[in-house]
Amino acid sequence: MLPGLACTAVGVAVAWEIDRLLPTVATLTAAVVLGVAARNLRLLPASARPGLDLAGKRLMRLGIVLLGLKLALGQVLALGWQTLLVVVVVVAATFFGTRWLGVRMGLPGDQALLIATGFSICGASAVAAMNGVTDSDEDDVVTAVALVTLCGSLAIVVLPLLHHPLGLSNLQFGRWAGASVHDVGQVVAVGQTAGPVALAQAVVVKLMRVALLAPIVAGVAVARRRRAGAAGGGGKRPAIVPLFVVGFLAMVALRSTGVVPEQMVDNVESLDNLLLAAALFGLGSAVDIRRLTRTGGRALLVGLASWVMIAGVAYAGVLLTT
Repeated sequence: MLPGLACTAVGVAVAWEIDRLLPTVATLTAAVVLGVAARNLRLLPASARPGLDLAGKRLMRLGIVLLGLKLALGQVLALGWQTLLVVVVVVAATFFGTRWLGVRMGLPGDQALLIATGFSICGASAVAAMNGVTDSDEDDVVTAVALVTLCGSLAIVVLPLLHHPLGLSNLQFGRWAGASVHDVGQVVAVGQTAGPVALAQAVVVKLMRVALLAPIVAGVAVARRRRAGAAGGGGKRPAIVPLFVVGFLAMVALRSTGVVPEQMVDNVESLDNLLLAAALFGLGSAVDIRRLTRTGGRALLVGLASWVMIAGVAYAGVLLTT
């Protein structure tokens, strides 16, 4: 395992440095790009594969568990039932709508499912979590991560320009950003452009979407388990509720008790970003760009359609509830 883990550590360190020098490039984004580049430029020795696979699977699941510490139930309940309903509708409409569109467009493998998960919940982290259940082809995972990164980056530029033309107050704009932008870091980048009120609303609404990660992933696991049973397959079936999802919920419960100091939460968040970056570097290192380009055009259209869909549904929901 050591050669692959050493390569992963170097990749994460470089990704972290890129994020420090270029704050608009998130560590997770840089990590997956570096992984893809290292594979296709043949910079990785064959002996690194076992360690890279370990990073792509085991470290990812640990990172998802720690992601739960970002969320406290009190933050979610403070939004009020109307906002909670809007968030659920936005996530459900984007998830099922994107998945349906991806299937109709003929996307291969699990691309439609992974893209739908990333756009509806929390970007690259959600894609990685879903991959923990589906064990999808690495090309499909990286395609989904690339699309949510692209559209999230576009949102940082486009949404602030639409703030006043759409007639949104700062509070409304913050909720719109939280309900429609993919990655947590991207939500912060968009929300802060409208001031502290908008930023606070954006982050809390976004965390509500993160809370829906567990039921979405568990639901897919149950569906696949039933499908495997109906097909009469004798192989190993997915767990009803994956262990890392249980761990995620346990961390949410722990954070909700209020016993975890804020300083510890901040430290764990930094560790979590490193673990997820390591996982995405490992996944990226298994991607062959030549295979990826075969369905790139269709996947891009699905991603852009999903981006417009979540922004439109979220905008309507914000106007109806504020």
